[in-house]
Amino acid sequence: MDAALSAFLEHLATQRRSSPNTIESYGRDLRTLSAFVAERKGGKRVALGDVDIYALRGWLGSLSRTHAASSIARSVAAARAFFRFARRTRLVDSDPTELLASPKVRRPLPTLVSPSAAAEVVEAPDAGTPEGMRDRAALELMYGSGLRVSELARLDLGDVDLREMNVRVLGKGNKERVVPLGAKAAEAVAAYLRVRLQVVKPDRSLREPRALFVTRFGRRLGVRDVQRLTQRFGALGAGRGDLHPHALRHSCATHMLDGGADLRAIQELLGHSSLSTTQRYTHVSVDHLLRVYDSAHPLAKRR
Repeated sequence: MDAALSAFLEHLATQRRSSPNTIESYGRDLRTLSAFVAERKGGKRVALGDVDIYALRGWLGSLSRTHAASSIARSVAAARAFFRFARRTRLVDSDPTELLASPKVRRPLPTLVSPSAAAEVVEAPDAGTPEGMRDRAALELMYGSGLRVSELARLDLGDVDLREMNVRVLGKGNKERVVPLGAKAAEAVAAYLRVRLQVVKPDRSLREPRALFVTRFGRRLGVRDVQRLTQRFGALGAGRGDLHPHALRHSCATHMLDGGADLRAIQELLGHSSLSTTQRYTHVSVDHLLRVYDSAHPLAKRR
């Protein structure tokens, strides 16, 4: 089991080019499965053949006492991917997960802010200070280009092309895409770049010279940093202390849809591999549905 798990995680990293978060979570889930089966065997080493449908159901039953349905669904996905790999590489003759059912997960609608509230949030940082200009540029990019917080934190100086008005983004699974840079975002990024080195304290050196967004201590602005500044300016600008970076991404998609953008175009912008994911990220308003109906349905044009 341990050797097969190591081979599987290596496959995810090198062949599938899965994200580090996926590799870490799948590895954690499968090690939990291995520990559960080992405990049932009295602490003996676990072979792949020891993991049958009954062991899997017992494992998921134990998880259900302390884990949410979404976490259990991820564990099922990890087990399925692992045993598909094991069968494909002839480590096992049959796949026990074929008889396994996934729990139904009710996905809540993502957080959304209105266009006016989004504008108040991105304009809340003090544009008279280097840090404020950095924060405004970061918020403008998340809302204007629909970037994930991890994508924003990963940006380097060479990823932003102010002349062509676009940003090269490395998304999930190391998939690269180019997204447009709006006029407001381009203006904010250009203003920040002029004072970028002033963000770093005089007694500190720039540790990551290629990073687009840097902190006072000279390191790259991290995911947690972006989450904190979004929460801070969400409270200051729109009275939303619960605001998180993905809310700006969700709002970007929804506002584009309400403005008449095609769902496929939004899918490309957000970097979704499945259109169903894009549909979940967008709040289809009644006004938008009525506009589509009036323009497309033949009965809407009958008098």
